Amino acid sequence: MDSATARERALDAAEELFYGRGIQSVGMDELRGASGVSLKRLYQLFPAKEQLVEAYLERRDGRWRGRLAAHVEREPDPAARVLAVFDWLEGWFAEDGFRGCAWINSYGELGATSDRVAEQVRRHKRAFRDYLGALVAAAGLPGALTGPLFLLAEGAMVTAGITRSAQPAAEAREAARRLLEYR
Repeated sequence: MDSATARERALDAAEELFYGRGIQSVGMDELRGASGVSLKRLYQLFPAKEQLVEAYLERRDGRWRGRLAAHVEREPDPAARVLAVFDWLEGWFAEDGFRGCAWINSYGELGATSDRVAEQVRRHKRAFRDYLGALVAAAGLPGALTGPLFLLAEGAMVTAGITRSAQPAAEAREAARRLLEYR
């Protein structure tokens, strides 16, 4: 198996196991078994588990933001695109296997001890906030709305992860709609 294939298989296994059960509860031996990549090869690709976590979060970031953008871009009205973010969150929260925000979960497990993981989380959250800011600007809305909209979305993510319910997205969407009305 070439390095690119081994890397993808390791990341697929890491994403499934880390997201599904948590990072600290999954050992490299279990990742070896789930990925079919030898332990020696895993350590050649990722000399430390922290590097595997970092790569998992980085790859997930691209996929997550890509799915979000694809959904939002289907909405032709720039102002409605802001609310489409919350519609997408509701669908994500309702997916089988939803366990909350991977970055918040990772930060909760490793943020205090891993600068690399903490930086991946910060990078993802900055990119999401910047994306919301771009939607706000494209809709001709005041930039000051970006922060409150970001907090509504983040709060919905945390609450949905804890309650295992999609309802927080609908509630956050309604709050966002009202916020946009009072601008």
